[in-house]
Amino acid sequence: MHQEPMLRKSIWQVINSLLPYLALCGLMIWTLRISYWLTLVLAVAAAGFMVRIFIIFHDCGHGSFFKSQRANHVLGFVTGVLTYTPYHQWRHKHALHHATSGDLDGRGIGDIWTLTVQEYVEAPRLKRIAYRLFRNPFVLFVVVPLYLFLIHQRIPSRTVGTRERLGVHLTNGALLAIAVLMSLTVGIKAYVLIQLPVMAITGTVGLWLFYVQHQFEGVYWQRRREWGFAEAALKGSSFYKLPKVLQWFSGNIGFHHVHHLGPRIPNYNLERCHRADPLFQTVKPITLLSSFRAFTYRLWDEQRGKLTGYRRLRELRRQQVGPSRS
Repeated sequence: MHQEPMLRKSIWQVINSLLPYLALCGLMIWTLRISYWLTLVLAVAAAGFMVRIFIIFHDCGHGSFFKSQRANHVLGFVTGVLTYTPYHQWRHKHALHHATSGDLDGRGIGDIWTLTVQEYVEAPRLKRIAYRLFRNPFVLFVVVPLYLFLIHQRIPSRTVGTRERLGVHLTNGALLAIAVLMSLTVGIKAYVLIQLPVMAITGTVGLWLFYVQHQFEGVYWQRRREWGFAEAALKGSSFYKLPKVLQWFSGNIGFHHVHHLGPRIPNYNLERCHRADPLFQTVKPITLLSSFRAFTYRLWDEQRGKLTGYRRLRELRRQQVGPSRS
């Protein structure tokens, strides 16, 4: 029942997400003549709608937004252009993320680089430096999203097929056409001044949502021989209980435990599904305030079965030094 897309709700979500976003972009162009600070204020609102557009894109990738797969693919491509993300390549990699989430032996595709404590200790010095740099909050939530949007998503992956590679080129072509059109009408400087802050804010928020959905206190990660799909969905994906306005802009993606267990459920049915099934009531929610603890998580401690910070490395060193002295 919950997996059945409702055409009325899907179309209304397209209207109340894309039209306000496009209207705000037009308003931002107009405010450039008045004050760029006003433009940046509008950029925050536009970024909120871009996050919501990405959720529509995400649902299309799962084939859950429309009953027609052709309709999902067409809207997925359009929203992919708006969010600077090639639809078919992202869809392929995201499916792998769902198939390996919580699997310690399946890390590396569609997830955030995470080492175990032992892997970090045994890693070469340069790899440890690179890892610490990557996991720095400024790099992870500011630099990395811009890199993903502007550079990484523009390059076809070697691991995907012809359809996915073609999709990357078509998305790049559409983005180039938009950039040329904007440069001929409002000017390339104006286009960059309105698009860059929207992309930066959207990327930061989007990566934070993805991060906290799989890196939180009590998260489930296991080696493949002990890994289970249902356990990974319910215990390895968070229930991020956001204020209603943020829940709306993020397209209910905070009900991520429901989404991973039933990826064909449209975003507008996730909360209803969560409330209807007693199984989901056992999942402990993460609040907006408590989610900020995730900033301290750096490594997976297999001994303790939990995420930990770099302080754990100092504890291990002291344990090793203690017995050697005795």
